[in-house]
Amino acid sequence: MSDEKTYPMTLEGKQKLEDELEELKTKTRAEVIERIKIARSYGDLSENSEYESAKDEQAFVEGRISTIETMLHNAEIIDSEAVATDEVSLGRTVTFKELPDEEPETYTIVGQSESDPLTGKISNESPIAVGLLGHKVNDEVSIQIPNGSMTVKILSVE
Repeated sequence: MSDEKTYPMTLEGKQKLEDELEELKTKTRAEVIERIKIARSYGDLSENSEYESAKDEQAFVEGRISTIETMLHNAEIIDSEAVATDEVSLGRTVTFKELPDEEPETYTIVGQSESDPLTGKISNESPIAVGLLGHKVNDEVSIQIPNGSMTVKILSVE
């Protein structure tokens, strides 16, 4: 058993990473190499900002490719079917309200690699998700957040 970190993700999240990896390897990488070639043709590399910029972008692209390959290699596909249908788990969408009478909020709990709070997808490592995971509909849960704690009631799990 290795000590490598696993990356929990949904099948949809894995597909998005595979698509991004394909784009980076087939298109972006070639575009950056072409920019480096063009910038080299300008001569003196020591004062060539286009060359420096293209090299920086190349380093970023190669780093992202490496990161995605690691994440895919250590992906752990989450099967939310294996968990009770009313229990909060990775891949499920949960609606809750902060007590006593805040407006309901809805989030989908996803692996860190898929997290996108602006579209309602929160990481399973975020304080709210950590507090909700394993609880069921109608549970009242106290969640530790950076500035204290909040109590929520789980309204639905899909």
